[in-house]
Amino acid sequence: MKRTFLLTALMLFALISTQAQSLDNVLDSYYKANGLDKIADVKTFNVKAKVSVMGMEMPMEIKVKKPNKFRVDIDMMGQKTTSAFDGENGWMINPMAGAGVQELEGAQLKQAMGQADMEGALYNYKAKGSNIEMLGKVDVDGAEAYKLKLTDKDGVVQTYYINADDYMVSKVESRVEAMGQSMDVVTKMLEYKDIKGIKMATKIEMDMSMGKQSVVMEEIKIDEPIDDSLFEKPTE
Repeated sequence: MKRTFLLTALMLFALISTQAQSLDNVLDSYYKANGLDKIADVKTFNVKAKVSVMGMEMPMEIKVKKPNKFRVDIDMMGQKTTSAFDGENGWMINPMAGAGVQELEGAQLKQAMGQADMEGALYNYKAKGSNIEMLGKVDVDGAEAYKLKLTDKDGVVQTYYINADDYMVSKVESRVEAMGQSMDVVTKMLEYKDIKGIKMATKIEMDMSMGKQSVVMEEIKIDEPIDDSLFEKPTE
């Protein structure tokens, strides 16, 4: 009986150790392939893009500045919307959702804070209070991919699919808050390009219950000076 229990315990330990080693190997390969070590030295990202949704194209500009500042501006049917996080507080200007400057709260604030993380949720995940489980290999559009389940410190789950051949993220499944609704979103990361040694997806396709939309990155600038005032909540 004791011998059977010991054998079972050793097998379980070996399984856990193998899974942990495999996860570490996959993540290490992902970090290296994407040049995430170089992002440690990057101070700002400034991206000009175009959003396509429901047959409309809208210009968008994203600004990210370390350690934790984020801003996105979208020109939507002649009206400009802005969402930002200044490192402590989030705010939004959206004429279609109400007049003046509005505070970001709850899920919206959390999403803005997540966007301020240049390296992404997978990098240094333990220090961020997250946990990752590797759920084996699966087929994603005819290619093998590692399936990773990330659960953050608040219990929010995202599922990442990392290509087995080049270690780029091909797809992310998540649940987000948008327009006052909670919905499942499948995000595909496409057309990676090398920007100063850092691999970035320049086309992003999102599929959700509200419909499909895509974002095409037209210009990506690294370490261009960005004034802190752009992230601060404007006075009304």
